[in-house]
Amino acid sequence: MNVLFMTIAYPKAGEHNIYSDLMQEFVLGNHKVFIACSCERRNNKETDLTIEEGKNVLRIKTGNMTGNINIIEKGISTLLIESAFIKAINKFFVNTKFDLIIYSTPPITFVRAVQYFKNRDKAYTYLLLKDIFPQNAVDIKLMNNSSLIYCYFRNKERKLYSISDFIGCMSQANVEYILDKNHELDIIRVEICPNSIATTAIINIDNLHRKKYNIPDDCVVFVYGGNLGRPQGVDFIIECLKKNMNLVNRFFIICGQGSDYYKLETFFSNMKPNNALLFKMLPKSEYDDLLLCCDVGLIFLDHRFTIPNFPSRLLSYMEYSMPVLACTDRNTDIGEILQRGNFGWWCESNNSDGFSEIINRICLQKNEISLYGNNAREYLEENYTSKTSYEIIMRHFVE
Repeated sequence: MNVLFMTIAYPKAGEHNIYSDLMQEFVLGNHKVFIACSCERRNNKETDLTIEEGKNVLRIKTGNMTGNINIIEKGISTLLIESAFIKAINKFFVNTKFDLIIYSTPPITFVRAVQYFKNRDKAYTYLLLKDIFPQNAVDIKLMNNSSLIYCYFRNKERKLYSISDFIGCMSQANVEYILDKNHELDIIRVEICPNSIATTAIINIDNLHRKKYNIPDDCVVFVYGGNLGRPQGVDFIIECLKKNMNLVNRFFIICGQGSDYYKLETFFSNMKPNNALLFKMLPKSEYDDLLLCCDVGLIFLDHRFTIPNFPSRLLSYMEYSMPVLACTDRNTDIGEILQRGNFGWWCESNNSDGFSEIINRICLQKNEISLYGNNAREYLEENYTSKTSYEIIMRHFVE
């Protein structure tokens, strides 16, 4: 098949994420793969087509949509992305007829582009639902559900679902939520197609890397790596750090960037905790080295979410055989999965005392860390490989 994949979040050549790993499975399956992704204006590059690991990767010049930009610029860029993608795909993939179109959210504004190529080529369509917008913006008070802008994006969301032959959700809670809020959807079109990666060889934690960061050898190191914006509830992260500040048997590493990073920067500057480090987003190779000296991965989500988020950063912890402590809302099922797979702990992300109780238990029962870590790696290999996701998608198209 000729497979077209549209996304904004495709990595640079030589780097990998959940999307590049999945597309590589299509290459291994002898399909011709065409990637259309955004190259934001801040990169100062024109639209460009390259061949990367057997995939045709078209990086389309668009406005800025990610990072610390104002809401107006982000909104305008998001609205214009459909036209930019249609024009560039027609120009660079001329005379190519697509059999399968795969696309991810965010954004939900691929509707017109998906509809155009679906109608033109009589192609099948598959949505990888990684973000439930605009409700997630409503939950954290970035949008009012009675506003015109909400109604506009909610209509876009419904349209995107309606033109998708199949919708792959990250977990069972996602499936149930989408069906509950969109009664017009046929249950057989909605399924679990989880975040997934191509696993590497088992990586052993290396305490030698602790010397680089002056981290004591005898403490348990907890790490958070990822976005630090409104969805992560940064105020709660700071509250948790305060409750555990300067205790000698635990160490916290926070690494990332986002709209609320400045809050953490202010906290570290004023309080100067001696058992915590803050890094702005590191290059992947440096971040990978950082993970080598860590014991437990952290996940944070704002407790107000009514939508069941499922952060992909979970996979990087599992790949490193690290157990996970998730502090989230009650609607995501990530806590249930951690407990079902026996590779982590959960507390609600408005309960810093509960967070500290779990931290205390982990530090007192260090033997659990290795056991839970091995379970995490096994669960990853059994459930969250890109080959698994590929097979879930392809079972609809194999006679």
